[in-house]
Amino acid sequence: MPSIGPVAFSLQFDGKDIRYDLSHLPCPRLVRPLTQELSQIGGDDGTMGGKYAFREAIRAVRLFVEFVAAAEPGHADDFALDDLEPELLDAFEGHLARAFPKGSGQPYKLLGTVVRLLRAVHESAPDAFSAEMHGRIGFTATTVERLTSKPLDAYPLPVFERMEAAALADVRAVRDRILRGERMAEAGQDPETGGWGRLENVLWYVARNGPLTNDIVRQHRPLRALGGIRAVNAHLFLTKADMVPFLTLLICQTGLEPECAKTLKADCLSNPARGFVSIAYVKKRAHQHTHKTMRVSDGGALHYPGGLLRLALRLTQRAREFAGTDSLWVLALDAGVHDVYRDGRTHTARDAVPWMARHRIDEMKDRGGAVSMNMRRLRKSYKSRNYLRAGGILDDFVSGHTKEVAAGHYADIEAHREVHEQAVEDGLREALDAALAAPVVLDDDGRRLDDGDQDLEPDEVRAALGTDNDVWLASCRDYYGSPWARKKGAGCPVAIWGCLECPNAVFTTRHLPSLLSFLDFLEAQREEYAAAEWKARYGLAWERIVNDIRPKFSTEQITTATAIAEAGGPCLSLPAQFVELIS
Repeated sequence: MPSIGPVAFSLQFDGKDIRYDLSHLPCPRLVRPLTQELSQIGGDDGTMGGKYAFREAIRAVRLFVEFVAAAEPGHADDFALDDLEPELLDAFEGHLARAFPKGSGQPYKLLGTVVRLLRAVHESAPDAFSAEMHGRIGFTATTVERLTSKPLDAYPLPVFERMEAAALADVRAVRDRILRGERMAEAGQDPETGGWGRLENVLWYVARNGPLTNDIVRQHRPLRALGGIRAVNAHLFLTKADMVPFLTLLICQTGLEPECAKTLKADCLSNPARGFVSIAYVKKRAHQHTHKTMRVSDGGALHYPGGLLRLALRLTQRAREFAGTDSLWVLALDAGVHDVYRDGRTHTARDAVPWMARHRIDEMKDRGGAVSMNMRRLRKSYKSRNYLRAGGILDDFVSGHTKEVAAGHYADIEAHREVHEQAVEDGLREALDAALAAPVVLDDDGRRLDDGDQDLEPDEVRAALGTDNDVWLASCRDYYGSPWARKKGAGCPVAIWGCLECPNAVFTTRHLPSLLSFLDFLEAQREEYAAAEWKARYGLAWERIVNDIRPKFSTEQITTATAIAEAGGPCLSLPAQFVELIS
């Protein structure tokens, strides 16, 4: 039987080679194919993510093969892919569930990594597994569940707009500062002859030799009077503090992921045409599609994303030349110029604290308390604003995502709760309006006060103004032609307040006292029933009177009808079956 050699490989993360050696793991014949697939999806060009995510994937493989070795102690050295059975994977799932606290998402995450690798192995070698095992890797888990987290919420719109406006103002100030520094550098001369105590001479030196460092300051004492290294370098280079407004404005305008915005390259802009330009960026978390483009508006002002990036390219050009890099964001630090966002993970939250305070954004109210900087929430807020502008229509909102992702991660958030609840209410109202015709309301002369589209014949108008067809709350156009009757010619079978929902009902000032008395009765019944039961019993009747009938009458008519109803007490205007309830 052939022996299994060392299981080791190297991958590049953040441009650096990292060697991984899994030769010490048990079940080498199982480790080798899993490792081969693992190496294909790791590294800077892979879809596994960064080196920390890859480390977790190796951990999943280690836990799996150690479990297999413990379950098959006599066959660990010879255990191969064709020995895997669904029962073994299910047992590993149970082992993970017991190894972590209840509610932990680790069991599902680790198991998911193993299943993902087994699927990749199957694609490479379709005959490696039995039919039963092939069916088992079609799903991840049977008992452990994915840990679901609440989607990150957007900022309140006023907070988002304040951040965007503050960032725009600061980017303009940075632009003016560096352009002014360049003019001063052009007007200066070699400080060795013109003197190190003049700012324009020092900037002349910096423009040709790079940022000041501590060594240079120690050699030339007059430099200490110019405000320090950082203050001088800031005249010609971006600083870490400048990145807060630049990144904030870029994300507010484009919705780019923060890590993608930080890792843009100097050649990120392409295909300018008709006022638009494409931004090329790398999204490491995107499976099989790490290199992406985004089409944005372009122009000669900073409220165009294309214009903003062109300005950034212009202001960082000198730093890029000194650093010898193609990264967009090259900053002046104490030790020189550096690409501080190479892997996209460098945080800006600490630098954002004084920025938020200076613009008093931290004094604004967030849904969870005080406002703090989270650039992922800026992206979510950009998406939220687009969602609201699209009126909540997913087809108009989806961009760069599937409908499922757009709905789950960007639409179903706390910021949209009111919009969604209003949409549900409007939908129910539209459905009710479609199913329930507007009530017919007449004045004392028979003129229509309502906006309904039902036609009344002259005879029906005259009958409604008389008393012969009255049925307590309304005048009925055809008591024996009720839409609720089981057979034609039978009398109306609905409750005595069913007229409020009936298309045969006609309401006049003569019925107002009864309607208002009944409304008082409905209000009194709120104390007798739970809110849900009251709404089920009387909610529709209450809404018809309050929203559809009473507003059609004038204030004077309602005042008069109220006085008439009160003249004889509730017994005057209510049917006998209600009298004992309110007396």
